[in-house]
Amino acid sequence: MNTMQVEVVSAEESIFSGKAKFVALPGEMGELGILPGHTPMITRIKPGAVRIEKADGDEEFVFVAGGILEVQPRMVTVLSDTAIRGHDLDEAKANDARKQAEEALKNAKSDVDLAKATSELAVMAAQIAALRKYRQKR
Repeated sequence: MNTMQVEVVSAEESIFSGKAKFVALPGEMGELGILPGHTPMITRIKPGAVRIEKADGDEEFVFVAGGILEVQPRMVTVLSDTAIRGHDLDEAKANDARKQAEEALKNAKSDVDLAKATSELAVMAAQIAALRKYRQKR
């Protein structure tokens, strides 16, 4: 069986470590699909869902709030400040955070405040979309 080692790591902990047949995730320039033997590369990733097709055929979903992807022929590493397992995503909490980001956007008093609120709003929207995608697969 042709597989690769996949590591998804947040600033706090290892979120996923195991063998996989396929990984899909949101690259900076569009959706990326990685198979064993992929050409080496390093790129930034956008907030969204990482879908991992494990060696046994099961799927694992992880939300990442952006980060870095490193691909080697037999190893894929996803580094993100924030990564949450699909089953740990909380829609109510994400919606509350989105509302707070929208409020911060309305009340932004400087370009820095505006940029921070816009970024947080994009992350929360991506998290909600990832949660919905995760639920559709279940």
